[in-house]
Amino acid sequence: MKIAVISDSHYDASSIKLVKKYLSDVDVLIHCGDGAEDTKLLEKGFNGEVYAVRGNCDISNKYPNERILDFVGTKIFVTHGHMYNVKSEYNSIFYKGKEVEADIVLFGHSHRAMVSNLENMTLMNPGSIALPFGGAKKTMGFIELTEGKMPNIYLIELA
Repeated sequence: MKIAVISDSHYDASSIKLVKKYLSDVDVLIHCGDGAEDTKLLEKGFNGEVYAVRGNCDISNKYPNERILDFVGTKIFVTHGHMYNVKSEYNSIFYKGKEVEADIVLFGHSHRAMVSNLENMTLMNPGSIALPFGGAKKTMGFIELTEGKMPNIYLIELA
């Protein structure tokens, strides 16, 4: 199973179009907020499941602030990150991940891509597909899950 992870699209149509190029072999798409409504555009022509959470710039109450998903026995906690102060530190979101017994924690908000493994849990911020921080490249993340194997979690730069 292959999961694409994006965040902070901020309703930028050109970035949405760019992401679509990377979805042909993807089973699930997760949007970590700030542009959650962009999933409507991404759903067109995409045959997989789509999940989104609400970010601090999302007006609609249609999306939850947090989600817990389970794929192939891997528990994934998804949030935007603004409620966990991720622009300054990762302790709060790490402990929330432990509290919900997540294997993977996905978040955005800082527009900074990162993957970190801590105490049998992986934290991933896919960065921003529209407005990356400090002149960085536009990025997104992927999670490849195979039952009985460790997840393959990585970031790519969008071209």
